[in-house]
Amino acid sequence: MPTRFRPIARRLAQILPVIVLATFVVFGLLQLVPGDLAVTLAGESASPERIAEIRALYGMDRSFLSQYGHWLFNAMQGDLARSILSGVEVREAIFQRLPNTLLIVVMALLFALLIGLPLGIAAARHAGSLTDSTVSAISALGVALPNFWLAMILVSIVAMDLRLLPATGAAPLLQDPVAALRHALLPAIALAAGGVAEVARQLRGTLVEFMTSQAVRTLRAKGLSPAVILWKHGLKNVGVTLLTVGGLLFNRMLGATVVIEAVFAIPGIGSLMVQAAINKDFPIVQGVVLVLVVMVILINLTIDMLYGLIDPRMRQR
Repeated sequence: MPTRFRPIARRLAQILPVIVLATFVVFGLLQLVPGDLAVTLAGESASPERIAEIRALYGMDRSFLSQYGHWLFNAMQGDLARSILSGVEVREAIFQRLPNTLLIVVMALLFALLIGLPLGIAAARHAGSLTDSTVSAISALGVALPNFWLAMILVSIVAMDLRLLPATGAAPLLQDPVAALRHALLPAIALAAGGVAEVARQLRGTLVEFMTSQAVRTLRAKGLSPAVILWKHGLKNVGVTLLTVGGLLFNRMLGATVVIEAVFAIPGIGSLMVQAAINKDFPIVQGVVLVLVVMVILINLTIDMLYGLIDPRMRQR
């Protein structure tokens, strides 16, 4: 195998064990949920024979390892089973709602980068000044504000008082892009607040460290101005940092959408999983977790591959 492909091959080899471990833990935790799902499905007044029949029908009478192995084998073939309560295919239920969640996360990540980058650059250019202190204060506020609180404020002021944007719901992106973006704008802003602060802080720290390095002293000795050094040389050195922060933010936002979707009543995979967990519809919970784990792993793998394009020294790692 060519040397340049070995890091990618190593990463691919690590994917399956991570997926197995994550799904095994979730599958095991679901077994600890109080109550008997068979009794819930059959009804409180059902006979023991009927309850036993339900257990046999859904494989609940088998051992834990047997149930997990059967589910994992089918999942690896694309079969995520059916909802116990509605009978809908889990795969279909997930991919109907996934676009709504991804639209919010992608928009929030774009907002975090578009707002956080100028703030971080401004703070680095004027390190120790009032601008730097202001950006630091904004970053601290962005980290401290809870997403759900900001989401409720946005709903109250922007949606209900000013009536500028929809307060709840979602629209299909392919059928009506304008309506979809209008519905996703407020949730994305609420989700992006912490991301803006994180991007600004990380970029500011990386640029300040670069601007005080020996390489910059050499560039200054050659007669280059601080602005040229920052824009021409400094930003080339923050690519790895931005990739790392972007990947972490995407993964974090993907999990945080559970709360945001609840506030804005958005039919996404977060709300789907919460409702399924409340109703003890375990196949849906397991399917959502599997999809989320695979998405996070693929994002991390993509970032690792991009590292090598930005910094050739990292290709051998």
